[in-house]
Amino acid sequence: MARHSQDDFDLIDPPGKEQATRGGERKGDRNESQTVLRACEVLKAFRHLGEELPLTEVMERTHLPKTTCFRLLRTLIHGGLIERVSAGVYRNSFGPVSTRPFRIGFATQGDTEFAREVTRGVVTAAAREHVQLVTFNNRYSAREALRNADAMIREQVDLVLEFQTYERVAPVIASKFLAADTPVIAIEVPHPGATYFGADNYKAGMMGGRALGRWTRDHWEGQVDQLVLLDLPIAGSLLELRSAGLVDGLRGELPGIVNTPLVRLNGRGTFEQVLEVLRKFLRRRGTRRTLVGAVNDICALAALRAFEEAGAAHLCAIMGQNALRGARTELRRPGTRLVGSVAYFPERYGDELMALALNILQHKPVPATVFVKHQLLTPRNVDLIYPLDEADGPGIRRSSLLGRVDSASRNQRAAHA
Repeated sequence: MARHSQDDFDLIDPPGKEQATRGGERKGDRNESQTVLRACEVLKAFRHLGEELPLTEVMERTHLPKTTCFRLLRTLIHGGLIERVSAGVYRNSFGPVSTRPFRIGFATQGDTEFAREVTRGVVTAAAREHVQLVTFNNRYSAREALRNADAMIREQVDLVLEFQTYERVAPVIASKFLAADTPVIAIEVPHPGATYFGADNYKAGMMGGRALGRWTRDHWEGQVDQLVLLDLPIAGSLLELRSAGLVDGLRGELPGIVNTPLVRLNGRGTFEQVLEVLRKFLRRRGTRRTLVGAVNDICALAALRAFEEAGAAHLCAIMGQNALRGARTELRRPGTRLVGSVAYFPERYGDELMALALNILQHKPVPATVFVKHQLLTPRNVDLIYPLDEADGPGIRRSSLLGRVDSASRNQRAAHA
């Protein structure tokens, strides 16, 4: 005859008996089922929808015996609330039961297309995971970023997603969260002690540099008069790796480029501000066969406009970074001098950031650095990678495109890291 433990049945405890739960001492109720209460504890062990836990972790979080956990999990599987993933591993298919959801502070960079895509993804992922998101806008201001850090500490958030541009204030911000014992994920710009999430800048630069070098060899027989790099000094040393990677990629394809004059320009500001920097440069130096490595797409499109205004579009070849919509539209234009743009896929950041944040909050091991996936977009593959972009059609007029770039960029800083 099969033997059953007390946990296999709905037991009604005698009135007046004191019942202890994980949350502390409580009085029993003759109408309560202790088995159901224990099943609730097992469900609470899963902190978000889709979380997978081994049996040992369920035991640790519930403080229940192995046999009890196993039998309750089997029952919850039959009830459709838990799934068995593999031997001894279970997945929550019901949703969080915890009375207090995680509270995550998110300080976005500012109002740019890239930042908006990241924000949209984070908000969507937080809603799906039943995470309470407390949002702030750093507005491309170091002072605002410091104020927002203090505000998130006052809000007592469980974790911070920090997206701000200025390397010089990163140590100050990091020290504030360290003192508050609040874990931080730093997006795109490293902060001491924080988990880094964002671009592999050297790899992205190398990817663009190699493609630009191949284009130069195929179209100009490798002959170049000057190399112009549009940098972003405020973002610090890590972003400089993007330009370093581009130069190394070029040298790998065009060894002789080491003898080519190199000019560095500051790519900080709006589209119009960067455009004016390039106008002055072309007036001063004149037009010649030029390769342009841009820190982001706003700078790349500004360079394209400047050379066209000077009647020298045929003398430039440009590589962008980020592969945002304006650059993707330009890549679809026949005869464009934008050779390519390295994609960062900011629309995917939200899912990856939320998964990383939950792993940290659940005390799971995470890497100190998480790089996003990069891919080179060119006129040949842009429609394959982004088939859902609004079709502009092959006959798009150049004036129409630049009008859209100006409009989209007027209130948008080119300070994305």
